[in-house]
Amino acid sequence: MNKTRKQFFLTTVGLALVMALFPMWLGEFYLHVVTIGLFYVILAISWNLLAGYAGQLSLAHHAFAAVGGYASALLFLYGSEALGTPLPLWTTIIFGTIFAGLVGYGLGSVCLNMRRIYLAITTWAFAESFRLWVMSEYEITRGDLGLSTELLFDTSDPTPFFYVFLGATALCLWIVFEIIRSPAGFYLRALRDDEEAAQAMGVDTVRWKRFAFTASSAMAGFAGTLQAHYIGMLTPTPIKFNEMAIILVMVIAGGLRSFWGPAIGAMFIQVLAEALRDYAEYRMVLFAVMVLAIMRFYREGIFGMMRDGVAKLRSQPIRGST
Repeated sequence: MNKTRKQFFLTTVGLALVMALFPMWLGEFYLHVVTIGLFYVILAISWNLLAGYAGQLSLAHHAFAAVGGYASALLFLYGSEALGTPLPLWTTIIFGTIFAGLVGYGLGSVCLNMRRIYLAITTWAFAESFRLWVMSEYEITRGDLGLSTELLFDTSDPTPFFYVFLGATALCLWIVFEIIRSPAGFYLRALRDDEEAAQAMGVDTVRWKRFAFTASSAMAGFAGTLQAHYIGMLTPTPIKFNEMAIILVMVIAGGLRSFWGPAIGAMFIQVLAEALRDYAEYRMVLFAVMVLAIMRFYREGIFGMMRDGVAKLRSQPIRGST
């Protein structure tokens, strides 16, 4: 095991062990806030893989979470009716994850020749189309009334759900780490930095664009399936663009193109948003100002500030030393 991989595993295991003690310290409400924060961590790190590392500015990531959630919930509902017995939830979760990945593969194939604003508009149009479909297909999705879903655990205590999300987050962090440390990571960065040059050097840009869309969409779908079977209700509201805007804020605040930055930013923004719940109409204004300030003065985000702060402390001599 090389040094970088060892540091990753030690950091991840250490954080997981500390967070595993949260149910002992936090009440049910605050544990719920952290659990939802872990959901956003998965969305943030998977979108960073697509936009930060591969340079594909998709505005449909929130929709892929919904695709996974609805696919899992609908399979459980109609599959159980067809078979006359409830399907195991783990099978519907796997199906929702794979289905979201396949949809991502299809969207990535459609967007092969698109870049920057054209790619962003096309993916946004897909997300809006899916939201309108969910709203209009009342007989299937129940529209704005909401689709009831089976819960992972038959309890209102968020503790078991928290541990599921904690394990899922650790798994997704490991997947993203292995991708960016593998040759695939080098190809994705080459695609981001200069697509023409990468293609001239023999990089199969078509293949790696599809890979980036598929992997990030599958992880978003995975997060969406878990949330669907945690909240117990699916509605079109989370498919609105506000949700995508929150993911963007989380990634930029934490540090775009860094590994830990999006995870830190997602949890920070989730806790801050909850703290500002009484000022809901001003939250997005505050977040917009925060993003503008970060992009203007410190593009590395919170993670970059933490990293540079630690480096500065290490470089300073200890008082009293000779």
